[in-house]
Parts: sequence; C-alpha cells; structure tokens
Amino acid sequence: MTETSSSRAIYRGMDSKTLDAAYNNSAAVSGSAEIVAGWREESQDIRARTNAQLDIAYGERPRMTLDYFPCGAANAPLFAFIHGGYWQRNDKNGFSIFAKGPLSHGIDVAMLGYTLAPEASLTMIVQEISLALDHLLENNKALGFDAHRLFVGGWSAGGHLTAMMLSHPGVKGGLAISGIFDLEPIALTYLNEPLSLSEDEIEKLSPMRLIEPGLAPVRIVAGGDETSELRRQSEDYAASVNSAGMTASLRMAHGRNHFSMLDELKDTDGGLTRDLIELIGSN
Repeated sequence: MTETSSSRAIYRGMDSKTLDAAYNNSAAVSGSAEIVAGWREESQDIRARTNAQLDIAYGERPRMTLDYFPCGAANAPLFAFIHGGYWQRNDKNGFSIFAKGPLSHGIDVAMLGYTLAPEASLTMIVQEISLALDHLLENNKALGFDAHRLFVGGWSAGGHLTAMMLSHPGVKGGLAISGIFDLEPIALTYLNEPLSLSEDEIEKLSPMRLIEPGLAPVRIVAGGDETSELRRQSEDYAASVNSAGMTASLRMAHGRNHFSMLDELKDTDGGLTRDLIELIGSN
C-alpha cells in the first residue's frame, strides 16, 4: 500500500494532520473563543483605572503601542506582558485583566502591543518587542518604575517572544507561559501560512537554538492538560537552558489547559502570580 502525502510522517513521527492538531490550541479547548472574549470584557475595568496610561506609542506602526498600569508604589518593579495568538491574532487590550495579580503585589505592569502577521514578519515582531522594552527603560523615571527591575513575560506566542527577550540587556528575568521555543514544527503547520517563516528565521528566532551565556533567568510554565507538543516544547527548552549552565525552572500546572493557565495570573494568589513574585525576589 502506497503512503499518501497526507499520511506521511513529517515531524517526530506525526503526519501533517496530526501535527496541525498538536498545535491547534483553540480546537483543543472547548469554548476557547468565548474564553478569549471573556478576557476582553474583564479587561475593561483595569483599562478604566484613572491612573492607567493607554496606547503609549513606541514606534510608527499603529499597533506599536503599550498600556501602562502603575501599582501606586514609587520605584516599583515592572512586569512587561506580551499577548499570544500565534503572532497573528489578538491584541493587548484583551489581556489587561492579567495585570490584576501583579498589581495587587506592588508590581507595575505594561501590556505590549505589536504588529501581527502577515503585515509583519516574525523578524519584525521580535524587533518591535525589543523596541518596546527600550522605550520603557528610556522613560522609566516618567513612568515611575525601577529600571533595574524589568521583567518580561508572555503567553503562547508571547512565551516565545519572552524567551527571545532574555538576551535584552535591560531584562532581569522572564516568565514564559505555554510558549513556543522551536519554530521548526510551526513552519510545517497551517500556522505558517501568514508567517511564511524562512529557514533563516527558524534558525535565528528559535529560542531553543539561541541558548548562550548571559541569558536572564527564566521560569517556564505550561499546563498539564495542554497538547503533548506544547508540554514537550517547554520541557525541552528548560532542559536545554539548564544544560548550558544558565537558570531555568519548569512547572507543569496540574489541571490547566492552554487557556485556563492564565487564570493563575489574574488571581492575587495564583500560581503564575507567585511565580512572578519569586522571580522578582530572586533576581
């Protein structure tokens, strides 16, 4: 019997259909679209805070803006959060609710926006996030945070962008949530249509391939109920960072899926909120 192209293994023994399913987080979680819509609704209260500074431009493109939420304490540490959506969906406005946990513990929060694919290549997106961090550091006095305590974090695609920022000179630590750390399988899935990843980008923008001395410490968290590929990516990246002599911790959140993971960040005593507090306290 001849093997068809659709059933031929293309990555780690998976055929194209199986690999697509392994990275289709929305299909893997029932009601995911409603969950994301709920985040946007919940975010309205945070965005309505009188001291919130919304849509601060850090570049010329329309989505190159950030929101700043001060906790009210002078010279606080800053947590810069990067939203997910496979670099091609969502925006910062729907994630403001996840400032709630950090703010309750005296941590300022910046929500970073960025241009989406296909309007921007992944190379451009990574550059934009770096520029956002530069802008924050250049304006730390006006914003009121401690420039020596800038921490970056993000979910899903934001977890990838977090890992890409661990080499930024101003970043003291990272919290990578349900991230992508090797782009090779992404380039083989339906997700690559708007991304059009080149071989050069796969090599230069895969955190797994960029583990060098000087990386900031990183806490890596994934849900125990995520797809096996999402769990593997986090496990492999944590192991590789530690094997290279740098600092990474890995936590698998029992009973959490790709979307319920973030509940831990909007709760004052949530697991991700505690991870962030510990990361800041140890660096």
